[in-house]
Amino acid sequence: MKRRELLLAGAAAAGATLLPRVAFAEANRIDVYTSSDANITDFWANTIIPGFQKANPGLTVNWVDAGDGAGLNAIGDRTLAAFQTKKDPQADYFESYDPNLPKGGLEAGLWTDISKAGLSNYSRVNPLAIQTGFDLPYRGSQVLLAFDTTKLPADQAPKTWEDLVAWIKANPGQFIYNRPDKGGSGGNFVRRVIHQANGKDPSKFTTSNYTPEFGEQTLTPAWAILNDLAPSLYEKGAYTSGNTQSIQLLAQSVVTMVPVWSDQILQAIDQAVLPETTGLVQLTDLALCGGFSRSTIPVNAANHDAALKLADYLLTEEVQSAILTELGGFPGVSWDYISEDLRNKFADIVPKTIPTFPGGDWEKAINDGWYRNVAPNIDRNA
Repeated sequence: MKRRELLLAGAAAAGATLLPRVAFAEANRIDVYTSSDANITDFWANTIIPGFQKANPGLTVNWVDAGDGAGLNAIGDRTLAAFQTKKDPQADYFESYDPNLPKGGLEAGLWTDISKAGLSNYSRVNPLAIQTGFDLPYRGSQVLLAFDTTKLPADQAPKTWEDLVAWIKANPGQFIYNRPDKGGSGGNFVRRVIHQANGKDPSKFTTSNYTPEFGEQTLTPAWAILNDLAPSLYEKGAYTSGNTQSIQLLAQSVVTMVPVWSDQILQAIDQAVLPETTGLVQLTDLALCGGFSRSTIPVNAANHDAALKLADYLLTEEVQSAILTELGGFPGVSWDYISEDLRNKFADIVPKTIPTFPGGDWEKAINDGWYRNVAPNIDRNA
């Protein structure tokens, strides 16, 4: 998902060779396709690939940038076509891909059931992250609340929705979120409000249950909550134009608290964009939404066994700890498999739940409804 605007390093480094889209598979070379951001490319090039190749002499990883989602889908289509014709798909591993794509692929048996593939580390996967056995949730990201501990001591940070609302109203002008269509941190703050307005039950919302009537029923009370908060926000109802802008206001001490993506904020702190006095907290009654990047392996991969070794390596403590400390993401394994020092360091952001929210018609309804009901005076195209 190309959503982060901050701290993107240049692509490509030692160990990650970008080859043409079509290349014949080589024995012991794992062709990994991705459409992820440049920071993911750097992480693989500098951490995952060297570590894996050192641990598995004779195996190499070829990192291939498919460009964007459409480019990756084209590789998925090619892989399904090769499966149907019993040919080499020229793809061994998809770094992040939906196993429901391409259409008909899962039903045809295209994707490996990783949960049954005998990975020695699969039992480590966080149960909260598992959706199907056909994908491996190896890294995640979740929206948190970041705050200035010089203004708000960490032990006083709100940890429930009711406490957050009380704090916002008691500290007018010190909280802001971005417009929901301009970045996931603000978008998922709005979704947390929708969950709150509907009994804190994320299961009420699915990819297929949107109707205008149900949308009206479930979203209307959320608009009322947001309108009630608006006078207590920065400039009595201002909203930033993206994830980065919210972090900038926090860095400039203009506000005390903002919703942020976990990976973006951890990188910002690590690279001194934000001071180490920046606090992070997750709501404990129901966390803000998050999601995982899910790897898939086609059953017809020419280097299928090697691809499974790569999947297993991604679940090691070495890689999962680096996802947290170097990439700024969330581990895909249960936090019990992260070192005690790191668990203690990040205790306030360890999620007890990882809610999600469907896209599609729901996304359009939320964005349109927010502008219409919460911020009618804001130019959506500005």
